[in-house]
Amino acid sequence: MIADFTVRGADGTAVPLDRYAGQVVLIVNTASKCGFTPQYEGLEGLHRRYADRGFAVLAFPCNQFGAQEPGDAAEIANFCSLTYDVTFPVFAKVDVNGAGADPLFERLKSDAPGVLGSKAIKWNFTKFLVNRAGKVVHRYAPTTRPEQLSADIEALL
Repeated sequence: MIADFTVRGADGTAVPLDRYAGQVVLIVNTASKCGFTPQYEGLEGLHRRYADRGFAVLAFPCNQFGAQEPGDAAEIANFCSLTYDVTFPVFAKVDVNGAGADPLFERLKSDAPGVLGSKAIKWNFTKFLVNRAGKVVHRYAPTTRPEQLSADIEALL
């Protein structure tokens, strides 16, 4: 369950994910200089549409794909706020693959493998939908636009 994990906030402080217990959560590895970066707009739309019904978007910047997230936490937060008016949490930059992969992403990949059972995340804006019980119920490819997730989210709310 994701509530078992603690991650780092953008300011470096520990953030226990049990604060999202009982909510439907969409966890996304993001980047500011990616072809999929405009998905921030759709993610914010989902956040605003469903937050009052117990839904949260959690963004984790990642620089492992084409060095598309080179900024520090302040630069990332500024970009998200000014460019896409993001109000959902954007956490500290993480690795999602390899020896230094964040334990949360190791669990997400294990619970929801990709195509043909592959575990590795292939690119930025891979999305994991987590139900109210804290279990991963779906993994979405970077090409899946946030707007396409509404029916799946509503089914869990």
